Amino acid sequence: MTESSIGIVGGGIVGLAIGRELSRRRPGVRIVVFEKEPRLAAHQTGHNSGVVHAGIYYKPGSLKARLCSRGRGLLQDYCAEHGIAYNECGKLVVAVDSSELGRFDALEQTARANGVPGLERVGADRIREIEPHAVGLAALHSPRTAITDFVAVAETMGKEIADGGGDLHLDTTVTGLERSTGGIDVVCGPVRHRVDQLVLCAGLQADRLAGLAGDTGGPRIIPFRGEYLSVSEAKRQLVRGMVYPVPDPRYPFLGVHFTRRVYGELDVGPNAVLSLKREGYRRRDVEAADVRDILAWPGFWQMARTHWRTGAKEVYGSLSMRAYMRTAQRYVPEIGPADVVRNGMGVRAQAVERDGTLVDDFRITHSDGVTSIRNAPSPAATSSLAIAEYVVDEIDRAG
Repeated sequence: MTESSIGIVGGGIVGLAIGRELSRRRPGVRIVVFEKEPRLAAHQTGHNSGVVHAGIYYKPGSLKARLCSRGRGLLQDYCAEHGIAYNECGKLVVAVDSSELGRFDALEQTARANGVPGLERVGADRIREIEPHAVGLAALHSPRTAITDFVAVAETMGKEIADGGGDLHLDTTVTGLERSTGGIDVVCGPVRHRVDQLVLCAGLQADRLAGLAGDTGGPRIIPFRGEYLSVSEAKRQLVRGMVYPVPDPRYPFLGVHFTRRVYGELDVGPNAVLSLKREGYRRRDVEAADVRDILAWPGFWQMARTHWRTGAKEVYGSLSMRAYMRTAQRYVPEIGPADVVRNGMGVRAQAVERDGTLVDDFRITHSDGVTSIRNAPSPAATSSLAIAEYVVDEIDRAG
């Protein structure tokens, strides 16, 4: 092979954003994307809530905080350029009782340190002005938090890669990676593709693909299922934008919330329940290999011992729609169990260290021509274009 090429494993929004950035910076290099599904954005990109985050939650100075802020602006411009739906409907993060005010104050400090645009601390009366059917003692109003169609964004990025001379190999499962003189062989069953450099953006399979490249240390992926409920058309207009709880800082999950969708629907969710299949979008889905990997990782047992009470509560909410909505009704009392139906699921790739620590920040590693995105949870979709800039900068520095 005389033509220089860079492979991307994973056709989600992060992998496609990196492929697009590479094609823009290196117009003479061929970008080759490997995606095991028959379509792009089939997993985490296509099963999230569509929220474009403004940076409220993330530790100041962390990659999440830096890249979310940069990524939101880049994404807004990208959607405007390509005619993709983008709506700054705004968000309220609501404290409903005095026991939450300590966490609420700390969250406000974090949001202000991150420069969240237009952030306003409001009281009960102002909550009612912004969201007439919501209740609470105090809230953080983020008017620039938005919603979009991340699948449309990803598909547009894929088209840009293809139009720039790149290759999109769909229905192509990577089964091996072999370094050799002159490049890296990407093994896809009986077929081999030689590339000069490789970026692994495998999401729910991130640890397994990293292992194929020789990066066998932690963290490991523990999948968590997030279930959504859809609010009936009759009650849909009771929430104008988004209403979120004050999150528990021990967890990277944001809690059950009301989310306006970019095409008009209103959802409640997601929760966070251990999934027995990494790519399982039904509650009954079980994959033996995925269960074995969960049980074999010492970090899972450490996590379970520490957080079993919270896990049991999440399972109860998953089984009982009434219990699920009891939590949501603390924020919007007029929407109850009779007003919702189950409406799909997503699976979050939660990276867990050997000691049971839940990895919160983005984690990106480099070794011998292979860049691995080991952890890219929310706000990865919001941050995707900024993650791409960061990764390509790192590849350039590595030579």
